[in-house]
Amino acid sequence: MRHTPLDPTLFAVNRRRLTERLPGRAMAVVHAADVTPTTGDGTRRMHPASDLFWLTGIEQEESVLVIAPQAADPTRREMLFLREPNEHLAQWEGDKLTKQRATELSGVAQVRWLSELPGVLHALLCESEAVYLNLNEHERAAYEVEERDLRMARQLIARYPLHRFERLAPILRSLRAVKQPLEVELIRRAVDITAAGLRRAVAVLRPGAMEFELEAELVAEFTRRRAWMAYEPIVASGRRACVLHSVDNDAECRAGELVLVDVGASYGNYNADLTRTYPVNGRFTPRQRAVYDAVHRVLRDSIARATVGTTLRDWKRAAQVQMAGELVSLGLITAADAAADTPEQPACRKYFMHGLGHSLGLGVHDIAPVDGPLEPGWVITVEPGIYIPEEGLAVRLENDVVVTERGPIDLAADVPIAADEIESLMAAG
Repeated sequence: MRHTPLDPTLFAVNRRRLTERLPGRAMAVVHAADVTPTTGDGTRRMHPASDLFWLTGIEQEESVLVIAPQAADPTRREMLFLREPNEHLAQWEGDKLTKQRATELSGVAQVRWLSELPGVLHALLCESEAVYLNLNEHERAAYEVEERDLRMARQLIARYPLHRFERLAPILRSLRAVKQPLEVELIRRAVDITAAGLRRAVAVLRPGAMEFELEAELVAEFTRRRAWMAYEPIVASGRRACVLHSVDNDAECRAGELVLVDVGASYGNYNADLTRTYPVNGRFTPRQRAVYDAVHRVLRDSIARATVGTTLRDWKRAAQVQMAGELVSLGLITAADAAADTPEQPACRKYFMHGLGHSLGLGVHDIAPVDGPLEPGWVITVEPGIYIPEEGLAVRLENDVVVTERGPIDLAADVPIAADEIESLMAAG
């Protein structure tokens, strides 16, 4: 792992929270993610399965967690199964976890080798009434590739057709939405690393700079601080910023344009997600400033509205109504357009067509109940934007916020965002 080891108490508490949600005589099985192929014999760097990491802190391929809180044998109530280290693996892939090291990282006392898994599963199934199996049930997930969890589900259902099989994902969805204090601190650290990367990127921003030069500065700063890119960064100048997921980052930043930078660091597998929009030559034109300030007002007020008990639907709707008023002031829509605004046909849709934010954590688009309501411990992004292709102009601003009983806390409050702050930052070089 690149990051420093995390306190295993975090994972022990998460396992306890899950155990408390399982009914009597139930067991749960959670797998690591697959190592994905590229071309030829190539593979991508493994990305830990978020659910397994949330429960164990383990980042090694082929790992399996089995929880059976009421197993007759106390040593089988919480078990972690791993690939057994050998000389061949050490030579070609590096050291694999020993049982002792796995316990130190996860807090799971019972660590076994994968060769024991079939027999242990059979014994536990014989005394269990319900089996909770996991699956990626993110609402925007794609299923072109069958995951390890799904392969295991097919096998168990075929071999034990008289058992009751249940979905683990809805339980994990609600549990993972509420972050523990250490999780919030890890996200805050990822935000701080992202802020450092943005400062470094801005230092090289000038007319004639290439988008990939800014990206290179972000990568360098993240790497120096023991972090990864949480997702493919967007560095898009001029009209290209009107494309919501423009990741080519291969164009020249020209004088008079704005450049939109949407980027996040991942530290300890916890992610940041920030967006800033900068004037390439250091100062906003009056029109750019008017659009920028409109987006900033919606961002600021949307953060204030991220309060306990608010549904995501109502939160987004309030931003849409406010944005419609801003668009009238900017001359982009008419007062009649704004008066005709409805939830089904928001007046702002042409210029603000995406969501207002999403849950953030081990996933950049982390799992959480689809409509909330917001609870203390939720971490969400807030990201309004205005996109005007006919003017070659786009502004999106995004901060990360933790919901608390005392009100929302902006984790990126110290990252320059007001237009005057942006111009001062760029003037300082």
